[in-house]
Amino acid sequence: MATLKEKLREKIEAHRPRTTRLLKEYGDVKVGEVTISQTINGMRGVKGLTTDISYLDPYEGIRFRGRTIPEVMEVIPKPEGKDYPYVEAFWYYLLTGDVPTLEETKEIVEEFKQRRTVPQYVFDILRAMPRDTHPMTMFSAAVLSMQRESKFAKFYAEGFNKMTAWEPMYEDATDIIARLPIIAAYIYRMKYKGDVHIPADPDLDLGGNFAHMMGLPEPYDDVARMYFIIHSDHESGNVSAHATHLVASALSDAYYSLSAGLDGLAGPLHGLANQEVLKWIQGVMKKMDGKLPSEEEMKKFVWDTLNSGQVIPGYGHAVLRKTDPRYMAQREFALKHLPDDPIFKFVSRLYDVVPDILREHGKAKNPWPNVDAHSGVIQWHYGLREYDFYTVLFGVGRAMGVLANITWDRGLGYAIERPKSLTTDMLEEIAGIKK
Repeated sequence: MATLKEKLREKIEAHRPRTTRLLKEYGDVKVGEVTISQTINGMRGVKGLTTDISYLDPYEGIRFRGRTIPEVMEVIPKPEGKDYPYVEAFWYYLLTGDVPTLEETKEIVEEFKQRRTVPQYVFDILRAMPRDTHPMTMFSAAVLSMQRESKFAKFYAEGFNKMTAWEPMYEDATDIIARLPIIAAYIYRMKYKGDVHIPADPDLDLGGNFAHMMGLPEPYDDVARMYFIIHSDHESGNVSAHATHLVASALSDAYYSLSAGLDGLAGPLHGLANQEVLKWIQGVMKKMDGKLPSEEEMKKFVWDTLNSGQVIPGYGHAVLRKTDPRYMAQREFALKHLPDDPIFKFVSRLYDVVPDILREHGKAKNPWPNVDAHSGVIQWHYGLREYDFYTVLFGVGRAMGVLANITWDRGLGYAIERPKSLTTDMLEEIAGIKK
């Protein structure tokens, strides 16, 4: 007698050819306003969400509230003597679209300091988890554990008013953002630095205090500011943004919603790419005995890689048709602060040769590097060498964009998200191949 698992295997293997045929032969057949390919392949390109926080322009990259990354870095106030803006000022900008004055920025900095105290039970929960637990599991669990603090949940329990629902959502979102760097630094020190912790510095802004609590030297404070800003949002369709929006559309509070978004970010196809690219680069460098290849040697290596059927990690993007401005922001930092770093030199040499080769190769729609081609290099240089923690850094930044979005979702009274599904039988009938 077949076991359930064996029976399921038979069913799956029998079903796969149907899906493959639908995609290969009938992918362009319309199902209402979309295609069969879009219904099967994750709704790729379907215009069905609204956000004013950011927009992914194919030729300008991510635009935050209409401004490109270089424009944002130019206009948002910066701490004295620093090259990158206050994260707190950027939060103001994401929410309103207005550039805060320095005075307004300092008010937000002080407000964040008042909000950043993490309840002790959060640390107790983290300490109760096995030390080999993945840091993203810890990070998401810490956020979820704070749900008891939710002002939005209390607001709903006391009598929901659609017109003012954004206010408690804003309060929750701001509380969370102020606390996330504290939680992230605590996880890092507990897991990787002998459980020796560094108290918060009341005189520092969010980026500076994060670097301080991590135990990383200047200019890592500017690395944190830059990294959190450039990773903050990416429209509403990516997994972390969409998951957060989806859960919040059920009137779940910001803690439930962000935890779901972080769980999506932890997926290998979403937030893991930066560490995978760095591993690949270091693996290649090892094969080359740590020697920086000449341009011709690098060209040969890239061609050999492509001709073997492999890809060059960190190159290509589903939407962008130029070098990712997030890559360029990190490259400019590296050129100023770590021009002689051996990994940066290797990444830079790749940048010199890969785009032209990919264009000649002809299979990549976008031959340019994306943000992940550079993200791990700077972290590694400043001593943050624990790959698994990189996605936590991503999560601290991404929280700003997704929480700004769900605050506006409640402000505009957006409905619960509920797309319609079809069966494979229905798709085959629409394609005209149903027996």
